[in-house]
Amino acid sequence: MNKMLRCTRLVAVLVAGIALLAGLALGADRPVLKKGDRLAIIGDSITEQKVYSRYMEDYVTMCTPELDVWCVQLGWGGETAPGFLGRMNQDLMPFKPTVATTCYGMNDGGYRAYEDGIGKRYIDAMRDIVERLKKTGATVVVGSPGCVDMNTFRKPEDAEVYNQNLGKLGDLDRQLAKDTAMPFADLHNLMYDVMKRAKAAYGEKYHVCGGDGVHPAADGQLIMAYAFLKVLVPGGEIGTFTVDMAGQAAASDGHKVLSAKGGTVQIESRRYPFCFYGDEKSPDSAKSILPHLAFNQDMNRLTLVVKNLKSAKAKVTWGAASKTFTRDELAKGVNLAAEFLDNPFSDAFRKVDDAVAKKQAYETFLIKESGRALAGVERNLGDDAEVAAAVKTIKSKLGGKHEALAAAVRAALVPVKHTIVVAEEK
Repeated sequence: MNKMLRCTRLVAVLVAGIALLAGLALGADRPVLKKGDRLAIIGDSITEQKVYSRYMEDYVTMCTPELDVWCVQLGWGGETAPGFLGRMNQDLMPFKPTVATTCYGMNDGGYRAYEDGIGKRYIDAMRDIVERLKKTGATVVVGSPGCVDMNTFRKPEDAEVYNQNLGKLGDLDRQLAKDTAMPFADLHNLMYDVMKRAKAAYGEKYHVCGGDGVHPAADGQLIMAYAFLKVLVPGGEIGTFTVDMAGQAAASDGHKVLSAKGGTVQIESRRYPFCFYGDEKSPDSAKSILPHLAFNQDMNRLTLVVKNLKSAKAKVTWGAASKTFTRDELAKGVNLAAEFLDNPFSDAFRKVDDAVAKKQAYETFLIKESGRALAGVERNLGDDAEVAAAVKTIKSKLGGKHEALAAAVRAALVPVKHTIVVAEEK
């Protein structure tokens, strides 16, 4: 039985992988996010963890600031697609999103083997969600459910059975996206593939889908963010710095050369690379998954190109760190964001990330606590004019604080001045 499951799983992953690559290639020419969009990030408790949603908001805020995208997360623990369908008019529509991402299925699958009834309940609700948003003119990135961990979810055979279920729900999502002409993000197959590679490198105790097997830590959350961002803002170009050892230098949009002398260049940047922190081997650090996920290669390219280098190699110093590269490597371009994980943007990035975290934490309060309480007041006392006026005032105050927290995120995004030194080596 286990052999059959593994064989079926392998075929499914291969087929989905081909489809994923084809979809990503298509998305590379057609980014979903446009300037001024309003992005809603929707899902269950995995979304309410406010980690992949934070990574997504971090990215669109700092790595693509020219888009000026407004974000909100609407995660709700224990939720299913039918559950969100029942609350979307109250909780989502007032934000007037122009783009939404959905991530359901983990709870919809019932944590057991797939049955046709499970699939029907799930996809019927997902179709209604997509169609309702489509009628408003919004674009929905239909996300498949993620995975459960091979080792930390119950027994390994249980994980295999449930991942089969989640894979089937993901296939239904893929077809729904096709039927409704919406983009699709394949979280499930990507997470499963990266999980296998990471465990092969770090051991079975290294979890990708969380210590409980369901709720990913920072490593799995970055995989989820990558899957959505690859569809929302494909391309991954943060910027290019061209240093001519004769003394000239140039920078792409979002960056400005302040001075250049020999191999020393001072730059001011409005666009940040995505930054990482923590233990390189711990699942609690997104940094640990980077060797097994093409995030820096696909989404985080801050390229240094060096021309007219006379020596065979050169030492590049950026911030407090230095690395040596060959002349050929520098002529082709090296990705500073990948080579220097601790870099001059790290502190500035963390400040914006902290502001995003505060805003998203407030959104959970705004929607789950105050929103539900006020809805109950209106339901029971809405015919009282004094109560109605009070509720209106409270809603205005709550919305005002949300706007202030969103403004604080933008205020934290300040230009970063940094220096690159290229020194020839013998």
